[in-house]
Order: sequence, then structure tokens, then C-alpha cells
Amino acid sequence: MILFVEYPKCTTCQKAKKWLDDNGIDYIDRHIKEENPTYDELREWYAKSGLPLKKFFNTSGLLYKSMELKDKLPVMTEDEQLHLLASDGMLVKRPIVVADNLILTGFKPQEWEQLK
Repeated sequence: MILFVEYPKCTTCQKAKKWLDDNGIDYIDRHIKEENPTYDELREWYAKSGLPLKKFFNTSGLLYKSMELKDKLPVMTEDEQLHLLASDGMLVKRPIVVADNLILTGFKPQEWEQLK
């Protein structure tokens, strides 16, 4: 089963959810603000994804900008960054799809074709 981690008010998440529904893909829905990914989950997803850790940050979010993370992340360790992500769901890029052997951050329909 696919885990779909989203913020329901996010228009990108709404488009992604519609895409999943339109393509008949079953998923478990998880509200990122109510149930933020844990440090262990984020560490596992990051390792499985093969993506740079920065791809897990919501770089366009207000919290990211107010914390001036653009300047701070480059000097933080991966462990510190993962703990920071686990501290607040609004820092985490969304939506996130967690499948058996695939982790996707953000919504790019051409990438999501892999879920079919």
C-alpha cells in the first residue's frame, strides 16, 4: 500500500490526490501537520529515495524562509537536518509518496507514472 503524506490545504497536494484517484491508485492518506514524519521515517525515506536531502525541505514555505534555512542548511549535518524536518511538518516538502521501493517528493505527474 502507498502512503500519501499531504497537507490538505495545499493545492499541489490536492492535484496529486486527484491524480492518484483518477489513476485508481489505492493509498493511505496522512495529514502532515497532524502526524509529522518522524526522524526515523525521514531517515529511511531519504536513504531509499536517492534524492538530495534538500529535496525533503519545503523551500517555498513561510517557515523555511522565516528560519533563514537557505543559509543555515549548508552548514548543518544530515542528522541535524533530519531532526529539524521531524520537528515541524510545515518544513517538509509535500506531498510525499512512500511506496515499497519508491519515494517521491512534490508532484510531478511524469515521475508519478512509476506508481501505475
